[in-house]
Amino acid sequence: MDETSQNGRPIDRSVPSSLYQLFQEVILDHYRRPRNKSPIEDATHRITLNNPLCGDVVEVVLVVENDRIANVGFGGKGCSISMASASMMTHQLMGKTLAEATELTSRFTEMLHGDPDAAEDETLGDLRALAGVSKFPVRIKCALLCWNCLDELIEPESA
Repeated sequence: MDETSQNGRPIDRSVPSSLYQLFQEVILDHYRRPRNKSPIEDATHRITLNNPLCGDVVEVVLVVENDRIANVGFGGKGCSISMASASMMTHQLMGKTLAEATELTSRFTEMLHGDPDAAEDETLGDLRALAGVSKFPVRIKCALLCWNCLDELIEPESA
């Protein structure tokens, strides 16, 4: 059933084309000029995961000091969604505590699984540009690959 406004016209809940274009630009910017895509020699945490369905491979490396992410980087190769997601993730994680990183992971995952409140959560910053991925189930795995790395890296420590 479609929602209607007070004047009886249907309410359009779709993303305006200008906003959609901005989201695409943010994703492409992070893909073309990834943030923190570099090796970290003194990493305290390191993991590599792959998505066998599409061939994406992502390595996430952290330097954790006093329960806080002092440095974060990523490597690997993959589609624009997986690489942009990793770039945005690392940008958001710098300086966060492990508990804050866990909360960010949960909120991002909720957004990708279609939670409309999460998609509007301003604490996600640029990550909200990936909200449209929720409409493409096969691509959700691409966007979550680096987050799965993060989850496996910090889960034992934040428990």
